[in-house]
Amino acid sequence: MRKILVANRGEIAIRVMRACRDLGIRSVAVFSDCDRAALHVRFADEAYYLGPSPPAESYLCIDRLVELARRAEADAVHPGYGFLAENPAFAETCRQAGLTFVGPSTDAIARMGSKTAAREIAQSAGVPVVPGTDGPVSPQLSDAEVACLANEVGYPLLVKAIAGGGGKGMRLVRTADELPGAIRLARSEAGSAFGDTAVYFERQLERARHVEIQLLGDGQGTIVPFVERECSVQRRHQKVIEESPSLAVTRALRARMAEAAVAVARAVAYTNAGTIEFLLDRDGQFYFLEMNTRLQVEHPITEAVTGIDLVAWQILIAQGHRVTLKTAQTLRPNGHAIECRIYAEDPDVGFLPSPGQIVALSPPGGPGIRDDSGVQSGSEVPVFYDSLLSKLVVWGEDRPQAVQRMLGALGEYDVRGIKTTIPFFRWMLRTPEFQRGIFDTTTLDAILAGRRGDSFEEISAEGEETAVVAAALQSFLDASAVLPEGGRSSMAVSNWKSTGRREGSR
Repeated sequence: MRKILVANRGEIAIRVMRACRDLGIRSVAVFSDCDRAALHVRFADEAYYLGPSPPAESYLCIDRLVELARRAEADAVHPGYGFLAENPAFAETCRQAGLTFVGPSTDAIARMGSKTAAREIAQSAGVPVVPGTDGPVSPQLSDAEVACLANEVGYPLLVKAIAGGGGKGMRLVRTADELPGAIRLARSEAGSAFGDTAVYFERQLERARHVEIQLLGDGQGTIVPFVERECSVQRRHQKVIEESPSLAVTRALRARMAEAAVAVARAVAYTNAGTIEFLLDRDGQFYFLEMNTRLQVEHPITEAVTGIDLVAWQILIAQGHRVTLKTAQTLRPNGHAIECRIYAEDPDVGFLPSPGQIVALSPPGGPGIRDDSGVQSGSEVPVFYDSLLSKLVVWGEDRPQAVQRMLGALGEYDVRGIKTTIPFFRWMLRTPEFQRGIFDTTTLDAILAGRRGDSFEEISAEGEETAVVAAALQSFLDASAVLPEGGRSSMAVSNWKSTGRREGSR
């Protein structure tokens, strides 16, 4: 393998290109109109124009990507995550074009991409699943028939899209009267995001944790599990903080979850990198949730506690290498790692996207700190794509050290020109729930609801004093500029003095 086209953008494109460099493989970037000056374009050995900015006209164009891979004389394609990473048609088109797809087989992507099909496979492998419907909820059913189906599953339940992931096409339903609206919204969102409006019902486990097992499989039947990742800190079903290992998982439970994950993967003869996601209840019982047939955003924390480069292994497996890793290394964490996803969002206004130009950026550094970023000073954050700027990862000898190190890193991280989620993380890591590690998938949403719109921005005592002085000075200058009718105010001063005072206050 001499050259890999990375069919993605931003921080994950750069992450893959770094692995290519380590292995002595040339990398090829692709870019849309708004990404012409993006960091991933300059980071690659070669770059090719893909199309207009909307994803449907660029990063989702299968034929165009394959055409560019041929023109660049690449012999492999890495999909990253998002966009076409879990699209079986893309994997198959690459293979038919004679390109190596750095990922699982087309069959495995197709079978595990459907949540209902994946549930059947997990059950056949002897792994328990969350109670739910066996297949999609037919749009031909009447409201009464749908209500009966929901009653069999039990409330509260989730209406979930069969395709895709990332919390899209998902709605929580607590009572029967919420059901019709939730189904309508879930179908609409799923159709827009994944081109598939099919949904199914799944029981909402109360106060469950989201725990997942990373896997690597080769073409010779070897499947190796890794130490778990704790992904329960979620906002509206989307992960925002991940850590490894989980405080809720004992060594014995880890072994059982790893064994179950391997059983599911073996049922589809899985190869390359993939992740089995579980829900873990308060009694220590776990249930299969779904499988992600790609690299995960949170993969760096697994790398941090095992010392294993997962992206490099993806490429080695695609080259035909056998996975020689031992579970003594992959299931035994060294220390503790935490990841915060830094988004271009304003947490003070409901985490709305905050596109625009980054006028200054100063990332954190030091021992145990890793910043997988896709931007730099001067970068433009476009409106067309996911607003993830970087993955900030810290490692510590234990969890308290990792938490403290992350707080220090977040304090150093300075991004100017746009809003980011950094202030939110500074607050979240100090909450009693996170400090003690007592949380589940609903904890963050509950805490946020209780804040009633309070700002996440922290103002120091010095900053507060400066603001008070500035406000007082402005008030004085405003009063000086107003003359009472027909007379001269004792506050009135000449324009010369006002101008002098303004200049002196700068």
